[in-house]
Amino acid sequence: MLKNIRLVLVLLIICGMAYPILMTGMAQLMMPAKAEGSLIKNESGEWIGSEMIGQSFEDPGYFHGRVSSIEYDAAGSGTPNFASSNEEFINRTKKDISKFLKENPAIDKADIPSDLMTNSGSGLDPNISPNGAKVQVPRIALERGLSEKTVYLLVEKHTSSRSLGIFGEPRINVLELNIALDELK
Repeated sequence: MLKNIRLVLVLLIICGMAYPILMTGMAQLMMPAKAEGSLIKNESGEWIGSEMIGQSFEDPGYFHGRVSSIEYDAAGSGTPNFASSNEEFINRTKKDISKFLKENPAIDKADIPSDLMTNSGSGLDPNISPNGAKVQVPRIALERGLSEKTVYLLVEKHTSSRSLGIFGEPRINVLELNIALDELK
């Protein structure tokens, strides 16, 4: 019995304290920005977000990200796993489509990219597809008094390609794109 208690204590110290401290220290030495949460600062040096966690942008002069049923709350990541036949899912999607079409009257319903109307698995995804950004360009150009060409070029500049050329899909970080929009003025 005493042998088992000692084993549990040793494993608790190794696995519960030493290993996490070692890994945290190594991460902070090798990639300090990522270890601290990939935080983004504004021109004043204030923290305004993370490149890894999405945010809600309601202002029509900004690009809007994916739908998040958890309001981008990292404390409770996850999303309802509703079937496409679920009434709550259908109602939320209809409401989101209606809101999007009201904000973007130049877009047809069939041209709305699905990533703008669907949750990511975590509910925290900070990225949208290039098409998800491009359909918002007319609204943003009008709201900001910019040419559509200028906004399209900004979208192209902030489009990240597949990781290592083969993993994932091309994507755009919404927060970084909106920061670049603010820097245009």
